[in-house]
Amino acid sequence: MSIDNVPMKKIDDVTWEIPISYKKGMKVPARFILTPELKKGLEMRVVNQITNVATLPGVVKHALALPDTHAGYGFPIGAIAAMDMEEGVISPGGVGFDINCGVRMLTTTLEEKDVRPRIRELIDLLFRRVPAGVGVKLKHDPKMASLSRSSFNSVLDIGAQWCLENGYAREEDVRHIESQGNMPFADSSKVSDKAKNRGINQLGTLGSGNHYLEIQVMKPGDLLDKEIGETLGLNKPHQVTLMIHCGSRGLGHQVATDYLRTCLIAMNKYNLPILDQELASVPIDSKEGQEYFAAMSAASNMAFANRQVITHHVRKVFEEVFNMDQDELGLDLIYDVAHNIAKIEDHVVDGEKRKLLVHRKGATRGFGPGHPEIPSEYQKIGQPVIIGGSMETESYLLTGTKKAMEVSFGSTAHGAGRTMSRSRARRQIRGDFLQNKMREKGIYVKGASMPGLAEEAGFAYKNIDSVVDALKKSSISHPIARLRPIGNVKG
Repeated sequence: MSIDNVPMKKIDDVTWEIPISYKKGMKVPARFILTPELKKGLEMRVVNQITNVATLPGVVKHALALPDTHAGYGFPIGAIAAMDMEEGVISPGGVGFDINCGVRMLTTTLEEKDVRPRIRELIDLLFRRVPAGVGVKLKHDPKMASLSRSSFNSVLDIGAQWCLENGYAREEDVRHIESQGNMPFADSSKVSDKAKNRGINQLGTLGSGNHYLEIQVMKPGDLLDKEIGETLGLNKPHQVTLMIHCGSRGLGHQVATDYLRTCLIAMNKYNLPILDQELASVPIDSKEGQEYFAAMSAASNMAFANRQVITHHVRKVFEEVFNMDQDELGLDLIYDVAHNIAKIEDHVVDGEKRKLLVHRKGATRGFGPGHPEIPSEYQKIGQPVIIGGSMETESYLLTGTKKAMEVSFGSTAHGAGRTMSRSRARRQIRGDFLQNKMREKGIYVKGASMPGLAEEAGFAYKNIDSVVDALKKSSISHPIARLRPIGNVKG
């Protein structure tokens, strides 16, 4: 079927809905938040995937695809589905293989004129201190290089709190992480030895794919909401900021692999229909469901801790390069937010407050002002939301809204979203050519491999401005600042 033949009702300028009559077994409608421009590029496979999600037992209200949506494993990437805690299912394909892939943003006291002359020195040293690529380990940190199994289990059980107790975090860092970097139902005993062996030496590493450590600058005109920007520490033109994007590394991938197999086998036990094996699911309250949730939460803790250890070493590198201490440099964490995760949350559905399990696959939590789970200093403005572009284009800082609580389970997009596969991008450009092209544009990039660099070319992604425009028009996020890359360590 062509996308032109899919029945879509227009709800408002950027919201479209496919009715439950579209596919046998749909329990709720499937919705999309898309500008007309983005709707033209919608893949039929995404339509198939999100309408499959709408058939899952216990799904409530609607299955939702966001403006950055593209085809994924099970759920499309850029999708949200909330499940009733008693009747619903949990699906590893609704979280993804890179559990708690997420992003954090830091401010500095530095300006572009301070950093630009030293960008090569800075990126080269960051590349050495924050290993990037498949299977890399943090060898220069003796504590991490010799981390014991019991200490690693503690990381899995308490996340960023372990970093605070072991000198890798400031108290305010932990306060500025989603869930304070500590998932309450995490249980390291539910994570396989194989997963632990893959992850134990990977704390403080970027990994591969679209992961990055990026140095950015906010040019004049890029501060889109001055009042909220100042609350978040963005207070001058040409200010330098950083973003760190990575997840739970090999451990998270193995947890997903282990439990996808478990869930697929268990579906027969619970008489659950298998519309798509990639959507293997089990009841939330089942033994298998509870064990996956505990293991997924532990992997999420590993990811929170991973980004925190990276932050610790980033701060050390900046101190070394600029011969200044951290108090002078700032390097304050605005926020750290996950975008591959499932969480138990309270939401109002049809006027009734309900406890739900919200799957966010390539989707970011974006709670509005006044929500008790966001830091006190952000109560009036809403939760910070970080949306990464490609390494060639801008990224954005936004805040959550009350409208998001009403229409998207307090969620928003996570990035630009791909328009083509990694293999296709590699066929279109050489990594070394792209690297030189970026340096000519004033972006110094250092990647773990040239093919990996080619995969992340800007043309392989949607227009980030169009994605943010759709979020703004739907009122589920409020843009605060635009950030432009000047240096990048790429996985």
